[in-house]
Amino acid sequence: MIVEVCANSLESALVAERAGADRIELCSELAVGGLTPSYGLLKAVRSKITIPVNILIRPRSGDFTYSDEELDIMISDIELCAELGFNGIVSGVLLENFSLDVVRTQKLKDAAGKLKFTFHRAFDWIENPLDALKKLETMQVDTILTSGQQKSAPEGIDFLFQLKEQSKMIQIMPGSGVNAANVELFKDKGFKMAHLSGTKMVQSLSSKPLISMNSVNFLSDNQRAITQLDYIKAVVAKVK
Repeated sequence: MIVEVCANSLESALVAERAGADRIELCSELAVGGLTPSYGLLKAVRSKITIPVNILIRPRSGDFTYSDEELDIMISDIELCAELGFNGIVSGVLLENFSLDVVRTQKLKDAAGKLKFTFHRAFDWIENPLDALKKLETMQVDTILTSGQQKSAPEGIDFLFQLKEQSKMIQIMPGSGVNAANVELFKDKGFKMAHLSGTKMVQSLSSKPLISMNSVNFLSDNQRAITQLDYIKAVVAKVK
């Protein structure tokens, strides 16, 4: 069984390899579901990690419905991953009605070329997942990372098994809530891959700073933080 570790830093990637993981999904910002890692992190991981590494291509937090400009950014990131010689990418696009955006996802798949392509957990938002599975198979996607449309893969194991049974070519990779206590459930059901981060919060400072740099106001699945024209114009007008 392939064990894929979602690593959010060079340190996490090194730990995953040392622990015997078969593959890494590299990202940043686990708190928002993961974002595309920086160029510096990509270079560091490429030079120090020997096991296969797939890169999350997600330009921002929030939903998975992207503009043409955002898609261009994603394609540029994929091209960089190909130049650096990574194993694959992890990405995907939805329409506003929570169906698969076939056109934009195909563009990402085309940009990936020979790189392995994993459709990420945006799949768990899709309202017609079995139809989406067929479309992704037509696109020759390699893997779908999913929790079986539940909060965790153990909760979604029945639907995960249904997806696995209906899949002809795509590997269904359970992810979210996978750990040493339950991973054998998936192995016993015949899954060939499992995905986990294996993280815990580790103290990094001896005391808390005076103010927090975190803001819950920016954490949303159906809203995006966008700079407002009138807000900035009002400030500029006051000082210029």
